[in-house]
Amino acid sequence: MKIKFCGAAREVTGSCHLITLDDGFTILLDCGLFQGNVEKTDKQNTNWYFDPREIDLMILSHAHIDHCGRIPKLVKDGFKGDIFCTHATRDLVSIMLMDAAHIQEKDTLRYNERLEQKLSKNQQYKGKKREALYTAKDVAKAMENFVGMGYDRLIEIAPGVHLIFTDAGHILGSASVSLRIKRGGDDLRFAFSGDIGRPDRPILKDPHPMIPSDVILCESTYGDRDHIEKPQEINRFTEIIHHTCVEKRGKVIIPAFSLGRTQEIVYLLDQIEKAGNLPDIPVYVDSPLAVNATEVFRSHPECFDFDLHQYILSDPDPFGFNRLYYIHDVNESKKLNTSKEPCIIISAAGMVNAGRIKHHVFNNVDQSKNTLLFVGYCSPETPGGILRSGAEFIKMFGEVKPVRASIEIMDSFSAHGDRTEMLNFLSNQVNTASQTFLVHGDVEAQDAFKVLLDGKGFANVSIPNAGEEVSL
Repeated sequence: MKIKFCGAAREVTGSCHLITLDDGFTILLDCGLFQGNVEKTDKQNTNWYFDPREIDLMILSHAHIDHCGRIPKLVKDGFKGDIFCTHATRDLVSIMLMDAAHIQEKDTLRYNERLEQKLSKNQQYKGKKREALYTAKDVAKAMENFVGMGYDRLIEIAPGVHLIFTDAGHILGSASVSLRIKRGGDDLRFAFSGDIGRPDRPILKDPHPMIPSDVILCESTYGDRDHIEKPQEINRFTEIIHHTCVEKRGKVIIPAFSLGRTQEIVYLLDQIEKAGNLPDIPVYVDSPLAVNATEVFRSHPECFDFDLHQYILSDPDPFGFNRLYYIHDVNESKKLNTSKEPCIIISAAGMVNAGRIKHHVFNNVDQSKNTLLFVGYCSPETPGGILRSGAEFIKMFGEVKPVRASIEIMDSFSAHGDRTEMLNFLSNQVNTASQTFLVHGDVEAQDAFKVLLDGKGFANVSIPNAGEEVSL
């Protein structure tokens, strides 16, 4: 068989890997959207390392857009096979992709309107109109291909190919993928980690180990660091809120992914409020997608961990408390931009490269009383990545703004396991894996994680490049 690394190879976004068996049967693992530099990602998202018409089936690890975001284009470009995922992932993907299509259609319309204005002023101006990568109609068509499965069920998805999903503990419905592939006299055990979650985190069950396998594809996002511990996290989060909202009378602006991160932060605030430690300030979740995703969370309690089930006995709604407001209407969102009241605003996208969060950052980044709290990874080229790096100025909406707000970073909120947690997750593979490929990580993190795995006795650990194909 062959493996071609078609995305998230020496980078974090665009997860996509193609397996080709010796008889030509093809399996695609994930089909994610590349995120980051606009010009670079436009080219990456438009082109394929394969012909979508020749892919037989697809397996999706989870509903984050960098893992599922190109599926409508895949179907639009000729893919006709089944897409296997968990039940919760299917429910989340439907709202994630509709939101992505809406954003792309709006962005494309805005770009083309600006282009027409430039062309009307200067006939020599070079530029051509863009097309949205896909539309809402393409999403509706793609959703017909999805097949939902439960965890821990071994199912034959094609002749000689058996699939089992194990809970990755990353986001609701996230799964690691284990395949048993029989061809002739050979019996290969293949595993794809997807994104590895963290043990002892709120809401979800702990990551479940994959079946010991011969060949492993493993993520490596935080392969060069460990996160801070949970008690420190709660205390620091509370301190940031009090310092900003009570002492400075400012706003805490939290760019957060609508799926997973927002629900975890809301649940943590629910606990802080229940303990009497939340100041008398409003908390706004300003993201239609986050609102819809929270409803999906409420409908899948089978994914909750024991602690949350116990918490629900005394608090039936862990995603709601007094002074918490979910905002749908865009006019209500705009009011927050001019409001002077101390508050907490949680909004998407987490990298500040799309959505309502861009407006909240734009209107608050130049005021020293405010705090921008980053709670997860941002690609370096995105506004979030630029702000995280300590930039003194940021260009948004064609205007350069000074960065006077405090910049706080709490990667402990990350849904990705750190290097120790990933190593523990892989511990049952060390004696079986004959080859391990590291994907989904920046170069520095991958290099460090490879050194760690080599030192722990893992055989043949390698880091493939984008477009590279390996024969096994």
